Amino acid sequence: MLEKTFQPAEIEPRIAAEWNKAQAFKAGRNAGTQGNNGAPYAIVIPPPNVTGSLHMGHALNNTLQDVLVRFERMRGRDVLWQPGTDHAGIATQMVVERELAKNKQPGRRELGREKFLDKVWEWKAESGGQIVNQLKRLGASCDWSRERFTLGTHDADQMNLAVVKVFVQLHNTKGPDGRSLIYKDKRLVNWDPKFQTAISDLEVVPTEVKGHLWHFKYPLKGVKFDASDTSTFIVVATTRPETMLGDTAVAVHPTEGPYHHLIGQTVVLPLIGREIPIIGDDYADPEKGSGAVKITPAHDFNDFEVGRRHNLPQINIFDAFAKLNAEVPEGYRGLDRFEARKRIVADMEAMGLLEKIEDHLHTVPHGDRSGVPVEPWLTEQWYCNAGELAQPAIKAVEDGRTEFVPKNWEKTYFEWMNNIQPWCISRQLWWGHRIPAWYGPKIEGISIKSDGREIIVAASEAEAVSAAKAIYPCEIRITDDTF
Repeated sequence: MLEKTFQPAEIEPRIAAEWNKAQAFKAGRNAGTQGNNGAPYAIVIPPPNVTGSLHMGHALNNTLQDVLVRFERMRGRDVLWQPGTDHAGIATQMVVERELAKNKQPGRRELGREKFLDKVWEWKAESGGQIVNQLKRLGASCDWSRERFTLGTHDADQMNLAVVKVFVQLHNTKGPDGRSLIYKDKRLVNWDPKFQTAISDLEVVPTEVKGHLWHFKYPLKGVKFDASDTSTFIVVATTRPETMLGDTAVAVHPTEGPYHHLIGQTVVLPLIGREIPIIGDDYADPEKGSGAVKITPAHDFNDFEVGRRHNLPQINIFDAFAKLNAEVPEGYRGLDRFEARKRIVADMEAMGLLEKIEDHLHTVPHGDRSGVPVEPWLTEQWYCNAGELAQPAIKAVEDGRTEFVPKNWEKTYFEWMNNIQPWCISRQLWWGHRIPAWYGPKIEGISIKSDGREIIVAASEAEAVSAAKAIYPCEIRITDDTF
């Protein structure tokens, strides 16, 4: 007889135990049956972070998957709903570092790489199963006998071997431009000064802040500067005065605005004395700010592209902690970026080069986990040619093999895929997959590929040593990628 009220806490564990006993969700049960029945049907669960707990989005997404796989099971198909969790590099490392600090234990750098990773694995063993248990408690009909962890459990784990295999394959495959599909390049990245790592666009939170727009006077070369004579200087407007020490040009609109007649002339960069050109580029909006913008290719994504169009130098003025480095005058070296901002504004005002300051509401990117402003930073990282890898996916929609419902989303899809940028895949983290790359020393007559060193990408150190012997005419020592 049915109870008057449903008691899930009493009933669900009993039902789940029966499912487990019967291996009801195990793939292979219906394999090989005749007709349409027994045909494979698989869904790989989008792996939730091992650090987290389920939220309503997980509940909705997993319910939809559960409906699909249960329906196909009832149709007699051989169903695999593959479960797993993601090692969540930044999030996990952050959680463990917080635990160490809370327990007054030595931090990551004090412990060193190996001992710190031991601590992470300890934490994962104790706390990492929460989200899996929650999925089981919801009744998710995954084949739990196949549960996987994206970092695996040891170097020979299938997950690690798969990552290395794909990395090496893509590195050994050339795109139409002759470059490997995975390559090393020096470009701007979203740099998190707190966690000391590059982060993806998805890990950046645009945050609206009340800031200022500073209008500075940059003296024209060849004329005597007069603060009251507008023909002796050009006014640039910026929200980031601290980056002016890395300026390599001033951009104005090619045909409009108050300054296009100055294209081709030169200004003297205040505080530095470096001569930089005035260039014409559509990036400069004649209706915005002063009509002229400073170009700092090493510290702004838009400026980086302008710099490439005009072959401008890239001067990196920050270290990994977002403090000013040796590329700036001695009096500014070692200053935090925001302390440097105050000092530079004060110095510009003292020199009569500050025209005005306006209140300005603008968007500043922040790290989603660190909460600190992200710094566009010029550094060498590993990249994946996402544009080339996107081509089969684009073609699948173009020829109708993949359909969007509703169809109007095709337009958004094509905009995303046709404008996709190189994907930075390296992170400066200890908790995560190691880049399968080794480096040989710089030797005269040997090709130079990175920082004066030969890059050797291989599936193992033994293969890397063998490859090095084919490159170098003598015995050399190779070193592995730091991260």
